[in-house]
Amino acid sequence: MEHRQWDWDIGKKKIADFHQWRDLYKQVQEPVVSPDGETLAAVVEVEDMVFSVCENGKLWENTFDRIWYPRFGPNSRLAALVSTEAAWTVATADCPWEAVFDFVWDPRFSACGGHISAAAQNEGQYNAVTDGVAWNASYPSLSGLAMANDGTKTAAVVQTVPFNSGDIFQFQEGCYSAAVNGKPWEHNFLNLWELNFSPDGRSLAAEARTTLYDYTIVVDGMPWPASFESVWKPVFHPADGSVTAPVRKSGKWFLAKNGAIIWEKPFLQLWHHQYSRDGRCIAAIVAPAFGKWTVAVDSRPWSLHFSDLVTDLAISPDGNRVACVGCTDGRWAVAVDNRCWNDRFDMVWQPVFSPDSRHVAAKVEKQGRFFILVNGRPLKQTFSELWDPVFSPDSTRLMVRGIEDQNSGHYCRYVFQLSDLV
Repeated sequence: MEHRQWDWDIGKKKIADFHQWRDLYKQVQEPVVSPDGETLAAVVEVEDMVFSVCENGKLWENTFDRIWYPRFGPNSRLAALVSTEAAWTVATADCPWEAVFDFVWDPRFSACGGHISAAAQNEGQYNAVTDGVAWNASYPSLSGLAMANDGTKTAAVVQTVPFNSGDIFQFQEGCYSAAVNGKPWEHNFLNLWELNFSPDGRSLAAEARTTLYDYTIVVDGMPWPASFESVWKPVFHPADGSVTAPVRKSGKWFLAKNGAIIWEKPFLQLWHHQYSRDGRCIAAIVAPAFGKWTVAVDSRPWSLHFSDLVTDLAISPDGNRVACVGCTDGRWAVAVDNRCWNDRFDMVWQPVFSPDSRHVAAKVEKQGRFFILVNGRPLKQTFSELWDPVFSPDSTRLMVRGIEDQNSGHYCRYVFQLSDLV
């Protein structure tokens, strides 16, 4: 369901009494909330070693021996990994896949939430499964599952050549490749990591180790013409299909495009780079010097620094603003456009930009309570549990999803008029 179809009426809506669930069931696990805020769900133990899922107070009809990793997709449909008599599969909205496996893990949703994939293992062989249909091929090992935005393709790092754990010579010849919908690339590598599909799903890029000491980026099975001391995750340009990645050369980090360095300024560290939607801006987390973490935009670092780390980088929809989370001496803060918001917190989550790029909101924790900051100012409501804020498509409203204080235990969905908050 698209954001504009959600309920954006101003006010507070009580969805479920979460604390009541603790009185009804032997065990209640960590709750999850749908993107539209309309559903609270949690795995519950209905009787000894018999589990189900409770959604807004209503149990799934099916029960299982184990339920693991419940998550809502972008379309607010709940999926979980489930087991009955040691046979594992994926259940979506209380409907398990017919196919079962010795184990499943690492679920992935398509961008619209219409397709779900997971890694699977059967009788010592591994493959990927999408909507209950497994790859035709299986492999001795599989990791790093990735899914294209439209859900039509999955990829993973697979072992294509069998070898024993002590066979170092065979390992050095390259025994791993990437498989797309079960079909491996023609070339093998020592290792592959961080598979990433292009926005249109037509191409796949990965970090690769080509020798014991050389690393590069591989796109659709073809390595870049240059090798480096190390590399980080490759990212596709949203418009022209080129690939960029942080690379290490002569002990320093640079940003490279299709194998050639494009950010000439070196950094002690450079990673987690992102494009703006139109591709004209690149931002990355960098360390110009030891103990000085910051953000660089188009190779120019902010003057603002944090001593511990910077994480959770975010670029505004129009590409003109950048935000991040920074930590100094164990205290966390939100930074936007090279300026740090005033207060410090026990924890901060990734900042969220409004669609018009004018406003920024973030979930924070202080002294065991959670609340939302909007443009640096806290909302008066505090919660015992809280999820990330969501702006309306027209940027006039803000949705807050949280469980109120320990006494009430109500999960509520608030919608605020943004003009009343800023």
